[in-house]
Amino acid sequence: MLGSMNQYLVEGGYPLRGTLKASGNKNAALPCIAAALLTDEPVILRNIPEIEDVHVMIEVFRALGGTAEALGGHSWRLVSDIKSCVLPSDAAEKIRASILFAGPLLARAGKIVMPPPGGDVIGRRRLDTHFLALTELGAQVYTADDFYFTAKKLTGTDIFLDEASVTATENAVMAAVLAEGDTILNNAASEPHVQDLCRMLVMMGAGIDGIGANRLVIHGRKRLGGCDYTIGADYMEVGSFIGLAAATRSEICIEGALPGDLRPAKVAFGKLGITWEHEGRTLRVPGNLPLKVNHDLGGMIPKIDDAPWPGFPPDLTSIVTVVATQVEGTVLIHEKMFESRMFFVDMLIGMGGRIVLCDPHRAVVSGPARLHGADLRSPDVRAGMAMVIAALCAEGNSVISNVYQIERGYERLVDRLLSLGARIRGRVGD
Repeated sequence: MLGSMNQYLVEGGYPLRGTLKASGNKNAALPCIAAALLTDEPVILRNIPEIEDVHVMIEVFRALGGTAEALGGHSWRLVSDIKSCVLPSDAAEKIRASILFAGPLLARAGKIVMPPPGGDVIGRRRLDTHFLALTELGAQVYTADDFYFTAKKLTGTDIFLDEASVTATENAVMAAVLAEGDTILNNAASEPHVQDLCRMLVMMGAGIDGIGANRLVIHGRKRLGGCDYTIGADYMEVGSFIGLAAATRSEICIEGALPGDLRPAKVAFGKLGITWEHEGRTLRVPGNLPLKVNHDLGGMIPKIDDAPWPGFPPDLTSIVTVVATQVEGTVLIHEKMFESRMFFVDMLIGMGGRIVLCDPHRAVVSGPARLHGADLRSPDVRAGMAMVIAALCAEGNSVISNVYQIERGYERLVDRLLSLGARIRGRVGD
């Protein structure tokens, strides 16, 4: 682990102020690390966040025979020399992104053995789409206690994914770039991190048409070369800090944010009266926003719902739910993609939030509510950050446990919040 703390102690109710630099996109860094297996030439990745999930992916990469050298400045030099196709269970079970080694290893070595991937506990996260895509390309998949993938040869084909899964799209693309012939990938995910991976692969010599669209055409190559690639900013992290600024009535500037990646979030946050300003790649959230729900036509209660890109990102539903507790008016939050993600609102209700959890996917939030400090627990990366935001805008003291889940996705969070004037510290708990 990056640190030994497993709890945060938070004293809330104080406004924050200052400037943060956006970290690199976690969800781009992880597949890009796996993609380094597609060549035996050096791959340099820049703007890689210093978070737990990255360190686990590096650990797995090394266990497979690769070398990974930290260059400083959030950069890594990776060289693949595949000596094993068996993923170490202790590391692979920590994060869901371990499944991303399947496509590259099938393409380079023709086999992989791995345990079921771990990660956030936010409901059923099916792997069927991965199996569908890889078997269409010519792989055989066997499941027992572990997953066994084999492929004598991968051949390009026309694939229609049964859902626009981000990681299944990434696995399919990484397998297809070294397949024989062309692959057409329909109903592909198109999130900014998928685009980052595709651009990296093109820099390595891959042929990919349609980047940013839901139909990708991949032209198989016999081999790929190395590259020097810089991933984009983490718009999930930026969205989280926007939510933090709004909920605590604080003026916060975020450097390095990409305006185009935030357009879906701007629509959703705008329903809560939240706006921000851009000057170049610096984003500023004012500290005096009149937080009030903007009703739909006819005075109807608005809805904030998530969807695959370019819809509102599901990873920000937890954040926007907390923010809504501090906004005047009523809003419906509809999380359509994971059936357990909204259960964290029980903790918000315990803090004084005025929320009705209608079912596993929908919550009606009325505000503003005076939140009070409480003992909290982080169930996953984003809900954990939502708990931090709730604790910082609540009156009194809060203790947040299981913060490993938060630090999987947020770099040096305590230090960065302290730089804004937050009253937070980490400790080793019981």
